[in-house]
Amino acid sequence: MSTYHPRQIAISDYNYSLPEEQIAQFPLEERDQSKLLLYRNGRISDARFTDLPSALPPQSLLVFNDTKVVQARLRFQKATGGTIELFCLEPLEPVREVQQAMQQTFSVVWKCLVGNNKRWREGRLEMPLGPYPEDGALWAERLAPAEEGFAIHFTWSPGNQTFAEVLERAGLLPLPPYMNRDAEESDQERYQTIYAAEAGAVAAPTAGLHFTPAVMQEIEARGHEQAFVTLHVGAGTFKPVKSDVMEHHYMHGEQLSVSREFIERLLHHGNRPVIAVGTTSMRTLESLYWLGAGIYLGLLPGEEEELSLPQWFPYDVRTTISVQEALEALLYYLNSHKLTHLQANTHILIAPGYQFKICSGLVTNFHQPQSTLLLLVSALIGPSWQKVYRHALANNYRFLSYGDSSLLLP
Repeated sequence: MSTYHPRQIAISDYNYSLPEEQIAQFPLEERDQSKLLLYRNGRISDARFTDLPSALPPQSLLVFNDTKVVQARLRFQKATGGTIELFCLEPLEPVREVQQAMQQTFSVVWKCLVGNNKRWREGRLEMPLGPYPEDGALWAERLAPAEEGFAIHFTWSPGNQTFAEVLERAGLLPLPPYMNRDAEESDQERYQTIYAAEAGAVAAPTAGLHFTPAVMQEIEARGHEQAFVTLHVGAGTFKPVKSDVMEHHYMHGEQLSVSREFIERLLHHGNRPVIAVGTTSMRTLESLYWLGAGIYLGLLPGEEEELSLPQWFPYDVRTTISVQEALEALLYYLNSHKLTHLQANTHILIAPGYQFKICSGLVTNFHQPQSTLLLLVSALIGPSWQKVYRHALANNYRFLSYGDSSLLLP
Protein backbone atom coordinates (compact mmCIF):
# COMPACT_ATOMS: atom_id res chain seq x y z
CA MET A 1 0.00 0.00 0.00
CA SER A 2 1.44 3.33 -1.06
CA THR A 3 1.68 6.00 1.63
CA TYR A 4 1.05 8.63 -1.05
CA HIS A 5 -2.54 9.88 -0.84
CA PRO A 6 -4.26 11.36 -3.91
CA ARG A 7 -6.17 13.79 -1.68
CA GLN A 8 -3.03 15.94 -1.79
CA ILE A 9 -2.66 15.95 -5.59
CA ALA A 10 -2.55 19.45 -7.09
CA ILE A 11 -4.49 19.33 -10.35
CA SER A 12 -2.23 22.07 -11.77
CA ASP A 13 0.52 19.41 -11.99
CA TYR A 14 -1.57 17.70 -14.68
CA ASN A 15 -1.86 20.57 -17.10
CA TYR A 16 -0.63 20.93 -20.66
CA SER A 17 -1.38 23.25 -23.56
CA LEU A 18 -3.90 21.76 -26.01
CA PRO A 19 -4.21 23.75 -29.25
CA GLU A 20 -7.80 24.12 -30.47
CA GLU A 21 -6.86 22.73 -33.88
CA GLN A 22 -5.82 19.38 -32.37
CA ILE A 23 -9.26 18.76 -30.87
CA ALA A 24 -11.06 16.46 -33.32
CA GLN A 25 -14.46 17.95 -34.20
CA PHE A 26 -15.44 15.11 -36.55
CA PRO A 27 -14.49 11.44 -36.83
CA LEU A 28 -12.22 10.07 -39.55
CA GLU A 29 -13.93 8.46 -42.54
CA GLU A 30 -12.94 4.98 -41.34
CA ARG A 31 -13.03 4.13 -37.63
CA ASP A 32 -9.87 2.01 -37.59
CA GLN A 33 -7.67 4.39 -39.60
CA SER A 34 -6.92 6.51 -36.54
CA LYS A 35 -3.37 6.74 -35.28
CA LEU A 36 -2.32 4.47 -32.41
CA LEU A 37 0.41 5.58 -30.03
CA LEU A 38 2.10 2.54 -28.49
CA TYR A 39 3.62 3.00 -25.03
CA ARG A 40 5.40 -0.09 -23.77
CA ASN A 41 7.75 -0.10 -20.76
CA GLY A 42 8.66 3.54 -21.26
CA ARG A 43 9.17 3.34 -25.03
CA ILE A 44 6.92 5.14 -27.52
CA SER A 45 6.20 4.24 -31.14
CA ASP A 46 3.58 5.20 -33.73
CA ALA A 47 1.17 2.84 -35.46
CA ARG A 48 -2.33 2.62 -36.94
CA PHE A 49 -5.29 1.33 -34.98
CA THR A 50 -5.41 -1.69 -37.29
CA ASP A 51 -2.07 -2.69 -35.69
CA LEU A 52 -3.65 -3.06 -32.24
CA PRO A 53 -4.22 -6.86 -32.37
CA SER A 54 -0.54 -7.53 -33.06
CA ALA A 55 0.58 -5.02 -30.40
CA LEU A 56 -1.33 -6.63 -27.52
CA PRO A 57 0.50 -8.84 -25.00
CA PRO A 58 -0.03 -12.58 -25.70
CA GLN A 59 -3.34 -14.10 -24.52
CA SER A 60 -4.84 -10.79 -23.46
CA LEU A 61 -8.42 -10.41 -22.28
CA LEU A 62 -9.84 -7.18 -23.73
CA VAL A 63 -12.73 -5.76 -21.73
CA PHE A 64 -15.17 -3.46 -23.56
CA ASN A 65 -17.92 -1.21 -22.21
CA ASP A 66 -21.12 -1.98 -24.13
CA THR A 67 -23.14 1.01 -22.90
CA LYS A 68 -25.18 2.84 -25.54
CA VAL A 69 -25.50 6.62 -25.75
CA VAL A 70 -29.09 7.84 -25.43
CA GLN A 71 -30.47 11.01 -27.01
CA ALA A 72 -30.47 12.73 -23.65
CA ARG A 73 -30.88 16.37 -24.76
CA LEU A 74 -34.47 17.59 -24.99
CA ARG A 75 -35.12 20.97 -26.58
CA PHE A 76 -38.53 22.45 -25.73
CA GLN A 77 -39.92 25.50 -27.56
CA LYS A 78 -41.94 27.78 -25.30
CA ALA A 79 -45.14 29.35 -26.61
CA THR A 80 -43.40 32.73 -26.26
CA GLY A 81 -40.65 31.59 -28.63
CA GLY A 82 -37.85 30.90 -26.15
CA THR A 83 -36.03 27.57 -25.86
CA ILE A 84 -35.54 25.49 -22.71
CA GLU A 85 -33.08 22.61 -22.99
CA LEU A 86 -33.13 19.66 -20.58
CA PHE A 87 -30.18 17.29 -20.33
CA CYS A 88 -31.15 14.00 -18.66
CA LEU A 89 -28.46 13.01 -16.16
CA GLU A 90 -29.80 10.16 -14.03
CA PRO A 91 -33.11 8.56 -13.03
CA LEU A 92 -34.70 9.36 -9.64
CA GLU A 93 -38.18 7.72 -9.71
CA PRO A 94 -39.72 5.15 -9.83
CA VAL A 95 -36.35 3.35 -10.12
CA ARG A 96 -32.75 4.58 -10.00
CA GLU A 97 -31.15 1.82 -12.06
CA VAL A 98 -30.62 3.20 -15.57
CA GLN A 99 -31.59 0.17 -17.65
CA GLN A 100 -34.83 -0.30 -15.69
CA ALA A 101 -35.57 3.44 -15.86
CA MET A 102 -35.27 3.34 -19.66
CA GLN A 103 -38.03 0.69 -19.80
CA GLN A 104 -40.55 2.70 -17.74
CA THR A 105 -43.84 3.70 -19.37
CA PHE A 106 -46.23 6.65 -18.77
CA SER A 107 -43.96 8.74 -16.50
CA VAL A 108 -40.51 9.08 -14.90
CA VAL A 109 -38.60 11.56 -12.76
CA TRP A 110 -35.01 12.31 -13.80
CA LYS A 111 -32.34 14.67 -12.57
CA CYS A 112 -31.63 17.10 -15.41
CA LEU A 113 -29.49 20.08 -16.20
CA VAL A 114 -31.73 22.94 -17.30
CA GLY A 115 -30.53 25.36 -19.95
CA ASN A 116 -32.23 28.77 -19.80
CA ASN A 117 -33.73 27.91 -16.41
CA LYS A 118 -34.49 31.58 -15.59
CA ARG A 119 -36.85 31.74 -18.57
CA TRP A 120 -38.82 28.75 -17.27
CA ARG A 121 -40.87 30.53 -14.65
CA GLU A 122 -43.63 27.96 -14.12
CA GLY A 123 -45.90 25.44 -15.79
CA ARG A 124 -45.33 22.41 -17.97
CA LEU A 125 -43.24 22.34 -21.10
CA GLU A 126 -44.67 20.48 -24.09
CA MET A 127 -43.03 18.92 -27.14
CA PRO A 128 -44.91 17.16 -29.96
CA LEU A 129 -43.56 13.67 -30.77
CA GLY A 130 -44.37 14.02 -34.45
CA PRO A 131 -46.10 16.20 -37.05
CA TYR A 132 -49.62 14.87 -36.31
CA PRO A 133 -51.68 15.13 -33.09
CA GLU A 134 -52.00 11.33 -32.93
CA ASP A 135 -48.19 11.09 -32.70
CA GLY A 136 -48.54 12.27 -29.11
CA ALA A 137 -46.47 14.60 -26.96
CA LEU A 138 -43.90 14.79 -24.17
CA TRP A 139 -44.43 17.03 -21.14
CA ALA A 140 -41.86 18.19 -18.58
CA GLU A 141 -42.61 19.62 -15.14
CA ARG A 142 -39.90 21.02 -12.86
CA LEU A 143 -40.28 19.65 -9.33
CA ALA A 144 -37.39 20.78 -7.14
CA PRO A 145 -33.67 21.52 -7.21
CA ALA A 146 -31.47 18.41 -7.08
CA GLU A 147 -27.71 18.29 -6.64
CA GLU A 148 -26.24 20.02 -9.71
CA GLY A 149 -29.60 20.10 -11.48
CA PHE A 150 -33.38 19.79 -11.07
CA ALA A 151 -35.80 16.91 -10.57
CA ILE A 152 -37.94 16.86 -13.71
CA HIS A 153 -41.20 14.90 -14.01
CA PHE A 154 -41.72 13.62 -17.56
CA THR A 155 -45.05 12.31 -18.82
CA TRP A 156 -45.95 11.36 -22.37
CA SER A 157 -48.70 10.20 -24.67
CA PRO A 158 -49.19 7.53 -25.90
CA GLY A 159 -48.16 6.33 -22.45
CA ASN A 160 -47.35 2.76 -23.46
CA GLN A 161 -44.06 3.84 -25.05
CA THR A 162 -40.92 3.29 -22.97
CA PHE A 163 -38.84 6.29 -21.93
CA ALA A 164 -36.06 4.92 -24.18
CA GLU A 165 -38.45 5.10 -27.15
CA VAL A 166 -39.53 8.63 -26.20
CA LEU A 167 -35.91 9.82 -26.06
CA GLU A 168 -35.23 8.15 -29.40
CA ARG A 169 -38.07 10.17 -30.95
CA ALA A 170 -37.74 13.47 -29.09
CA GLY A 171 -34.12 13.77 -28.00
CA LEU A 172 -30.85 14.97 -29.49
CA LEU A 173 -27.49 13.23 -29.25
CA PRO A 174 -25.40 14.85 -26.46
CA LEU A 175 -22.03 15.61 -28.05
CA PRO A 176 -19.30 16.70 -25.59
CA PRO A 177 -19.17 20.41 -24.69
CA TYR A 178 -15.79 20.90 -26.42
CA MET A 179 -17.39 20.06 -29.77
CA ASN A 180 -18.84 23.43 -30.57
CA ARG A 181 -21.57 22.10 -32.85
CA ASP A 182 -24.91 20.30 -32.85
CA ALA A 183 -25.05 16.60 -33.62
CA GLU A 184 -25.35 15.71 -37.30
CA GLU A 185 -26.91 12.66 -38.93
CA SER A 186 -23.52 10.92 -39.16
CA ASP A 187 -23.00 11.26 -35.39
CA GLN A 188 -25.95 8.91 -34.78
CA GLU A 189 -23.74 6.09 -36.02
CA ARG A 190 -20.23 7.36 -35.32
CA TYR A 191 -20.76 8.48 -31.70
CA GLN A 192 -21.73 4.88 -30.82
CA THR A 193 -19.42 1.89 -30.62
CA ILE A 194 -20.28 -0.95 -33.02
CA TYR A 195 -21.02 -3.18 -29.99
CA ALA A 196 -23.20 -0.69 -28.04
CA ALA A 197 -26.08 -2.65 -26.49
CA GLU A 198 -27.29 -1.27 -23.13
CA ALA A 199 -28.98 2.15 -23.40
CA GLY A 200 -28.12 4.60 -20.63
CA ALA A 201 -24.95 6.63 -21.30
CA VAL A 202 -24.94 10.38 -21.93
CA ALA A 203 -21.42 10.22 -23.38
CA ALA A 204 -19.74 7.57 -25.50
CA PRO A 205 -16.99 5.29 -24.15
CA THR A 206 -14.78 6.82 -26.80
CA ALA A 207 -11.86 4.38 -26.71
CA GLY A 208 -14.24 1.90 -28.33
CA LEU A 209 -15.13 4.12 -31.29
CA HIS A 210 -12.06 2.90 -33.23
CA PHE A 211 -13.05 -0.77 -33.25
CA THR A 212 -14.40 -2.34 -36.46
CA PRO A 213 -15.58 -5.92 -37.07
CA ALA A 214 -12.29 -6.57 -38.88
CA VAL A 215 -10.18 -5.41 -35.90
CA MET A 216 -12.27 -7.47 -33.48
CA GLN A 217 -11.97 -10.57 -35.68
CA GLU A 218 -8.20 -10.10 -35.87
CA ILE A 219 -8.02 -9.81 -32.06
CA GLU A 220 -9.67 -13.24 -31.75
CA ALA A 221 -7.58 -14.71 -34.58
CA ARG A 222 -4.43 -13.79 -32.63
CA GLY A 223 -5.57 -15.74 -29.58
CA HIS A 224 -6.89 -12.89 -27.46
CA GLU A 225 -10.26 -12.95 -25.71
CA GLN A 226 -13.01 -10.34 -25.58
CA ALA A 227 -15.58 -9.64 -22.88
CA PHE A 228 -18.13 -6.94 -22.08
CA VAL A 229 -19.15 -4.96 -19.02
CA THR A 230 -21.59 -2.06 -18.74
CA LEU A 231 -20.84 1.29 -17.16
CA HIS A 232 -23.23 4.07 -18.07
CA VAL A 233 -21.00 7.06 -18.76
CA GLY A 234 -22.36 10.15 -17.02
CA ALA A 235 -21.96 13.84 -17.79
CA GLY A 236 -19.57 13.92 -14.83
CA THR A 237 -16.91 12.52 -17.14
CA PHE A 238 -16.60 16.10 -18.51
CA LYS A 239 -16.81 17.73 -15.08
CA PRO A 240 -13.79 20.01 -14.67
CA VAL A 241 -11.71 19.82 -11.51
CA LYS A 242 -12.27 23.24 -9.93
CA SER A 243 -10.51 22.68 -6.61
CA ASP A 244 -6.75 23.20 -6.23
CA VAL A 245 -6.26 19.80 -4.63
CA MET A 246 -8.24 16.62 -5.21
CA GLU A 247 -9.37 16.42 -1.58
CA HIS A 248 -12.09 18.97 -2.41
CA HIS A 249 -13.18 17.40 -5.71
CA TYR A 250 -16.33 15.27 -5.57
CA MET A 251 -15.96 12.35 -7.97
CA HIS A 252 -19.10 11.66 -10.00
CA GLY A 253 -20.81 8.32 -9.59
CA GLU A 254 -21.61 5.97 -12.46
CA GLN A 255 -23.75 2.84 -12.57
CA LEU A 256 -22.07 -0.42 -13.49
CA SER A 257 -23.57 -3.77 -14.39
CA VAL A 258 -21.52 -6.96 -14.68
CA SER A 259 -22.76 -10.50 -15.27
CA ARG A 260 -21.96 -13.47 -13.05
CA GLU A 261 -20.40 -15.12 -16.14
CA PHE A 262 -18.00 -12.21 -16.59
CA ILE A 263 -16.82 -12.41 -12.96
CA GLU A 264 -16.28 -16.17 -13.33
CA ARG A 265 -14.36 -15.59 -16.55
CA LEU A 266 -12.15 -13.00 -14.87
CA LEU A 267 -11.55 -15.43 -12.01
CA HIS A 268 -10.38 -18.16 -14.39
CA HIS A 269 -8.27 -15.83 -16.56
CA GLY A 270 -5.46 -16.19 -14.03
CA ASN A 271 -2.39 -14.01 -14.35
CA ARG A 272 -2.78 -13.34 -18.07
CA PRO A 273 -3.04 -9.67 -19.14
CA VAL A 274 -6.34 -7.82 -18.76
CA ILE A 275 -6.54 -4.81 -21.08
CA ALA A 276 -9.28 -2.26 -20.42
CA VAL A 277 -10.76 -0.66 -23.53
CA GLY A 278 -11.31 2.83 -22.20
CA THR A 279 -11.20 4.56 -18.84
CA THR A 280 -14.79 3.47 -18.09
CA SER A 281 -13.90 -0.21 -18.51
CA MET A 282 -10.86 0.34 -16.29
CA ARG A 283 -13.02 2.07 -13.68
CA THR A 284 -15.42 -0.87 -13.76
CA LEU A 285 -12.72 -3.55 -13.50
CA GLU A 286 -10.87 -1.91 -10.63
CA SER A 287 -14.17 -1.21 -8.85
CA LEU A 288 -14.94 -4.95 -8.98
CA TYR A 289 -11.89 -5.71 -6.84
CA TRP A 290 -12.77 -3.06 -4.25
CA LEU A 291 -16.47 -3.97 -4.16
CA GLY A 292 -15.45 -7.60 -3.55
CA ALA A 293 -12.90 -6.59 -0.92
CA GLY A 294 -15.52 -4.41 0.80
CA ILE A 295 -18.00 -7.30 0.89
CA TYR A 296 -15.29 -9.70 2.13
CA LEU A 297 -14.37 -7.29 4.96
CA GLY A 298 -18.01 -6.58 5.85
CA LEU A 299 -17.64 -2.89 4.92
CA LEU A 300 -20.04 -3.04 1.96
CA PRO A 301 -22.90 -2.68 1.31
CA GLY A 302 -23.57 0.19 3.69
CA GLU A 303 -26.73 0.86 5.68
CA GLU A 304 -28.71 1.69 2.53
CA GLU A 305 -28.12 -1.85 1.22
CA GLU A 306 -27.18 -0.42 -2.18
CA LEU A 307 -23.72 -1.39 -3.35
CA SER A 308 -21.80 1.84 -3.74
CA LEU A 309 -18.03 2.33 -3.82
CA PRO A 310 -16.85 5.59 -2.19
CA GLN A 311 -14.28 7.82 -3.88
CA TRP A 312 -11.40 7.26 -1.44
CA PHE A 313 -12.15 3.64 -0.48
CA PRO A 314 -9.07 2.13 -2.23
CA TYR A 315 -6.75 4.52 -0.40
CA ASP A 316 -8.35 4.42 3.05
CA VAL A 317 -8.90 0.66 3.35
CA ARG A 318 -5.75 -1.34 4.00
CA THR A 319 -6.13 -4.91 2.84
CA THR A 320 -4.09 -7.84 1.53
CA ILE A 321 -7.12 -9.61 0.04
CA SER A 322 -6.21 -11.26 -3.27
CA VAL A 323 -8.05 -10.63 -6.53
CA GLN A 324 -9.31 -14.21 -6.37
CA GLU A 325 -10.76 -13.70 -2.87
CA ALA A 326 -12.40 -10.41 -3.92
CA LEU A 327 -14.00 -11.96 -7.03
CA GLU A 328 -15.16 -14.99 -5.03
CA ALA A 329 -16.77 -12.59 -2.53
CA LEU A 330 -18.70 -11.00 -5.41
CA LEU A 331 -19.92 -14.43 -6.56
CA TYR A 332 -20.96 -15.26 -2.99
CA TYR A 333 -22.88 -11.96 -2.84
CA LEU A 334 -24.65 -12.73 -6.13
CA ASN A 335 -25.52 -16.27 -5.02
CA SER A 336 -26.80 -15.21 -1.61
CA HIS A 337 -29.00 -12.52 -3.20
CA LYS A 338 -30.06 -14.80 -6.10
CA LEU A 339 -28.75 -12.31 -8.68
CA THR A 340 -27.46 -12.90 -12.21
CA HIS A 341 -25.83 -9.45 -12.47
CA LEU A 342 -23.85 -7.30 -10.08
CA GLN A 343 -25.18 -3.75 -10.11
CA ALA A 344 -23.46 -0.99 -8.20
CA ASN A 345 -22.53 2.68 -8.18
CA THR A 346 -18.87 3.54 -8.31
CA HIS A 347 -17.33 6.86 -7.28
CA ILE A 348 -13.78 5.48 -7.48
CA LEU A 349 -11.04 8.00 -8.27
CA ILE A 350 -8.05 6.34 -9.92
CA ALA A 351 -5.13 8.71 -9.49
CA PRO A 352 -1.36 8.58 -8.90
CA GLY A 353 -0.78 6.46 -5.80
CA TYR A 354 -3.39 3.91 -6.87
CA GLN A 355 -2.25 0.26 -6.93
CA PHE A 356 -3.85 -1.56 -9.88
CA LYS A 357 -5.46 -4.87 -8.97
CA ILE A 358 -6.90 -6.25 -12.22
CA CYS A 359 -5.86 -4.13 -15.23
CA SER A 360 -2.47 -4.50 -16.86
CA GLY A 361 -2.98 -2.11 -19.76
CA LEU A 362 -5.32 0.43 -21.31
CA VAL A 363 -6.60 1.41 -24.75
CA THR A 364 -7.60 5.07 -24.54
CA ASN A 365 -7.90 8.37 -26.40
CA PHE A 366 -6.09 11.56 -25.37
CA HIS A 367 -7.78 13.48 -22.57
CA GLN A 368 -8.35 17.07 -21.49
CA PRO A 369 -5.77 18.92 -19.37
CA GLN A 370 -6.42 18.92 -15.61
CA SER A 371 -9.03 16.14 -15.86
CA THR A 372 -9.63 13.09 -13.68
CA LEU A 373 -9.10 10.98 -16.82
CA LEU A 374 -5.56 12.33 -17.10
CA LEU A 375 -5.02 11.40 -13.44
CA LEU A 376 -6.06 7.84 -14.31
CA VAL A 377 -3.52 7.70 -17.16
CA SER A 378 -0.82 8.99 -14.81
CA ALA A 379 -1.79 6.39 -12.21
CA LEU A 380 -1.06 3.72 -14.84
CA ILE A 381 2.15 5.00 -16.48
CA GLY A 382 3.42 7.52 -13.92
CA PRO A 383 5.18 10.75 -14.96
CA SER A 384 5.61 9.27 -18.46
CA TRP A 385 2.17 10.69 -19.27
CA GLN A 386 3.96 13.96 -20.03
CA LYS A 387 6.29 12.26 -22.51
CA VAL A 388 3.34 10.49 -24.16
CA TYR A 389 1.31 13.69 -24.51
CA ARG A 390 4.30 15.72 -25.76
CA HIS A 391 4.88 13.06 -28.43
CA ALA A 392 1.19 13.04 -29.42
CA LEU A 393 1.07 16.83 -29.71
CA ALA A 394 4.33 17.02 -31.68
CA ASN A 395 3.17 14.30 -34.10
CA ASN A 396 -0.25 15.80 -34.82
CA TYR A 397 -2.37 13.24 -33.04
CA ARG A 398 -6.03 14.22 -32.83
CA PHE A 399 -7.32 14.70 -29.26
CA LEU A 400 -10.46 13.97 -27.23
CA SER A 401 -13.63 12.03 -28.14
CA TYR A 402 -13.26 11.77 -31.92
CA GLY A 403 -9.48 11.79 -31.73
CA ASP A 404 -6.74 9.17 -32.06
CA SER A 405 -5.94 6.29 -29.74
CA SER A 406 -3.17 4.85 -27.59
CA LEU A 407 -2.23 1.50 -26.08
CA LEU A 408 -0.58 2.02 -22.70
CA LEU A 409 1.37 -0.93 -21.28
CA PRO A 410 3.39 0.04 -18.18
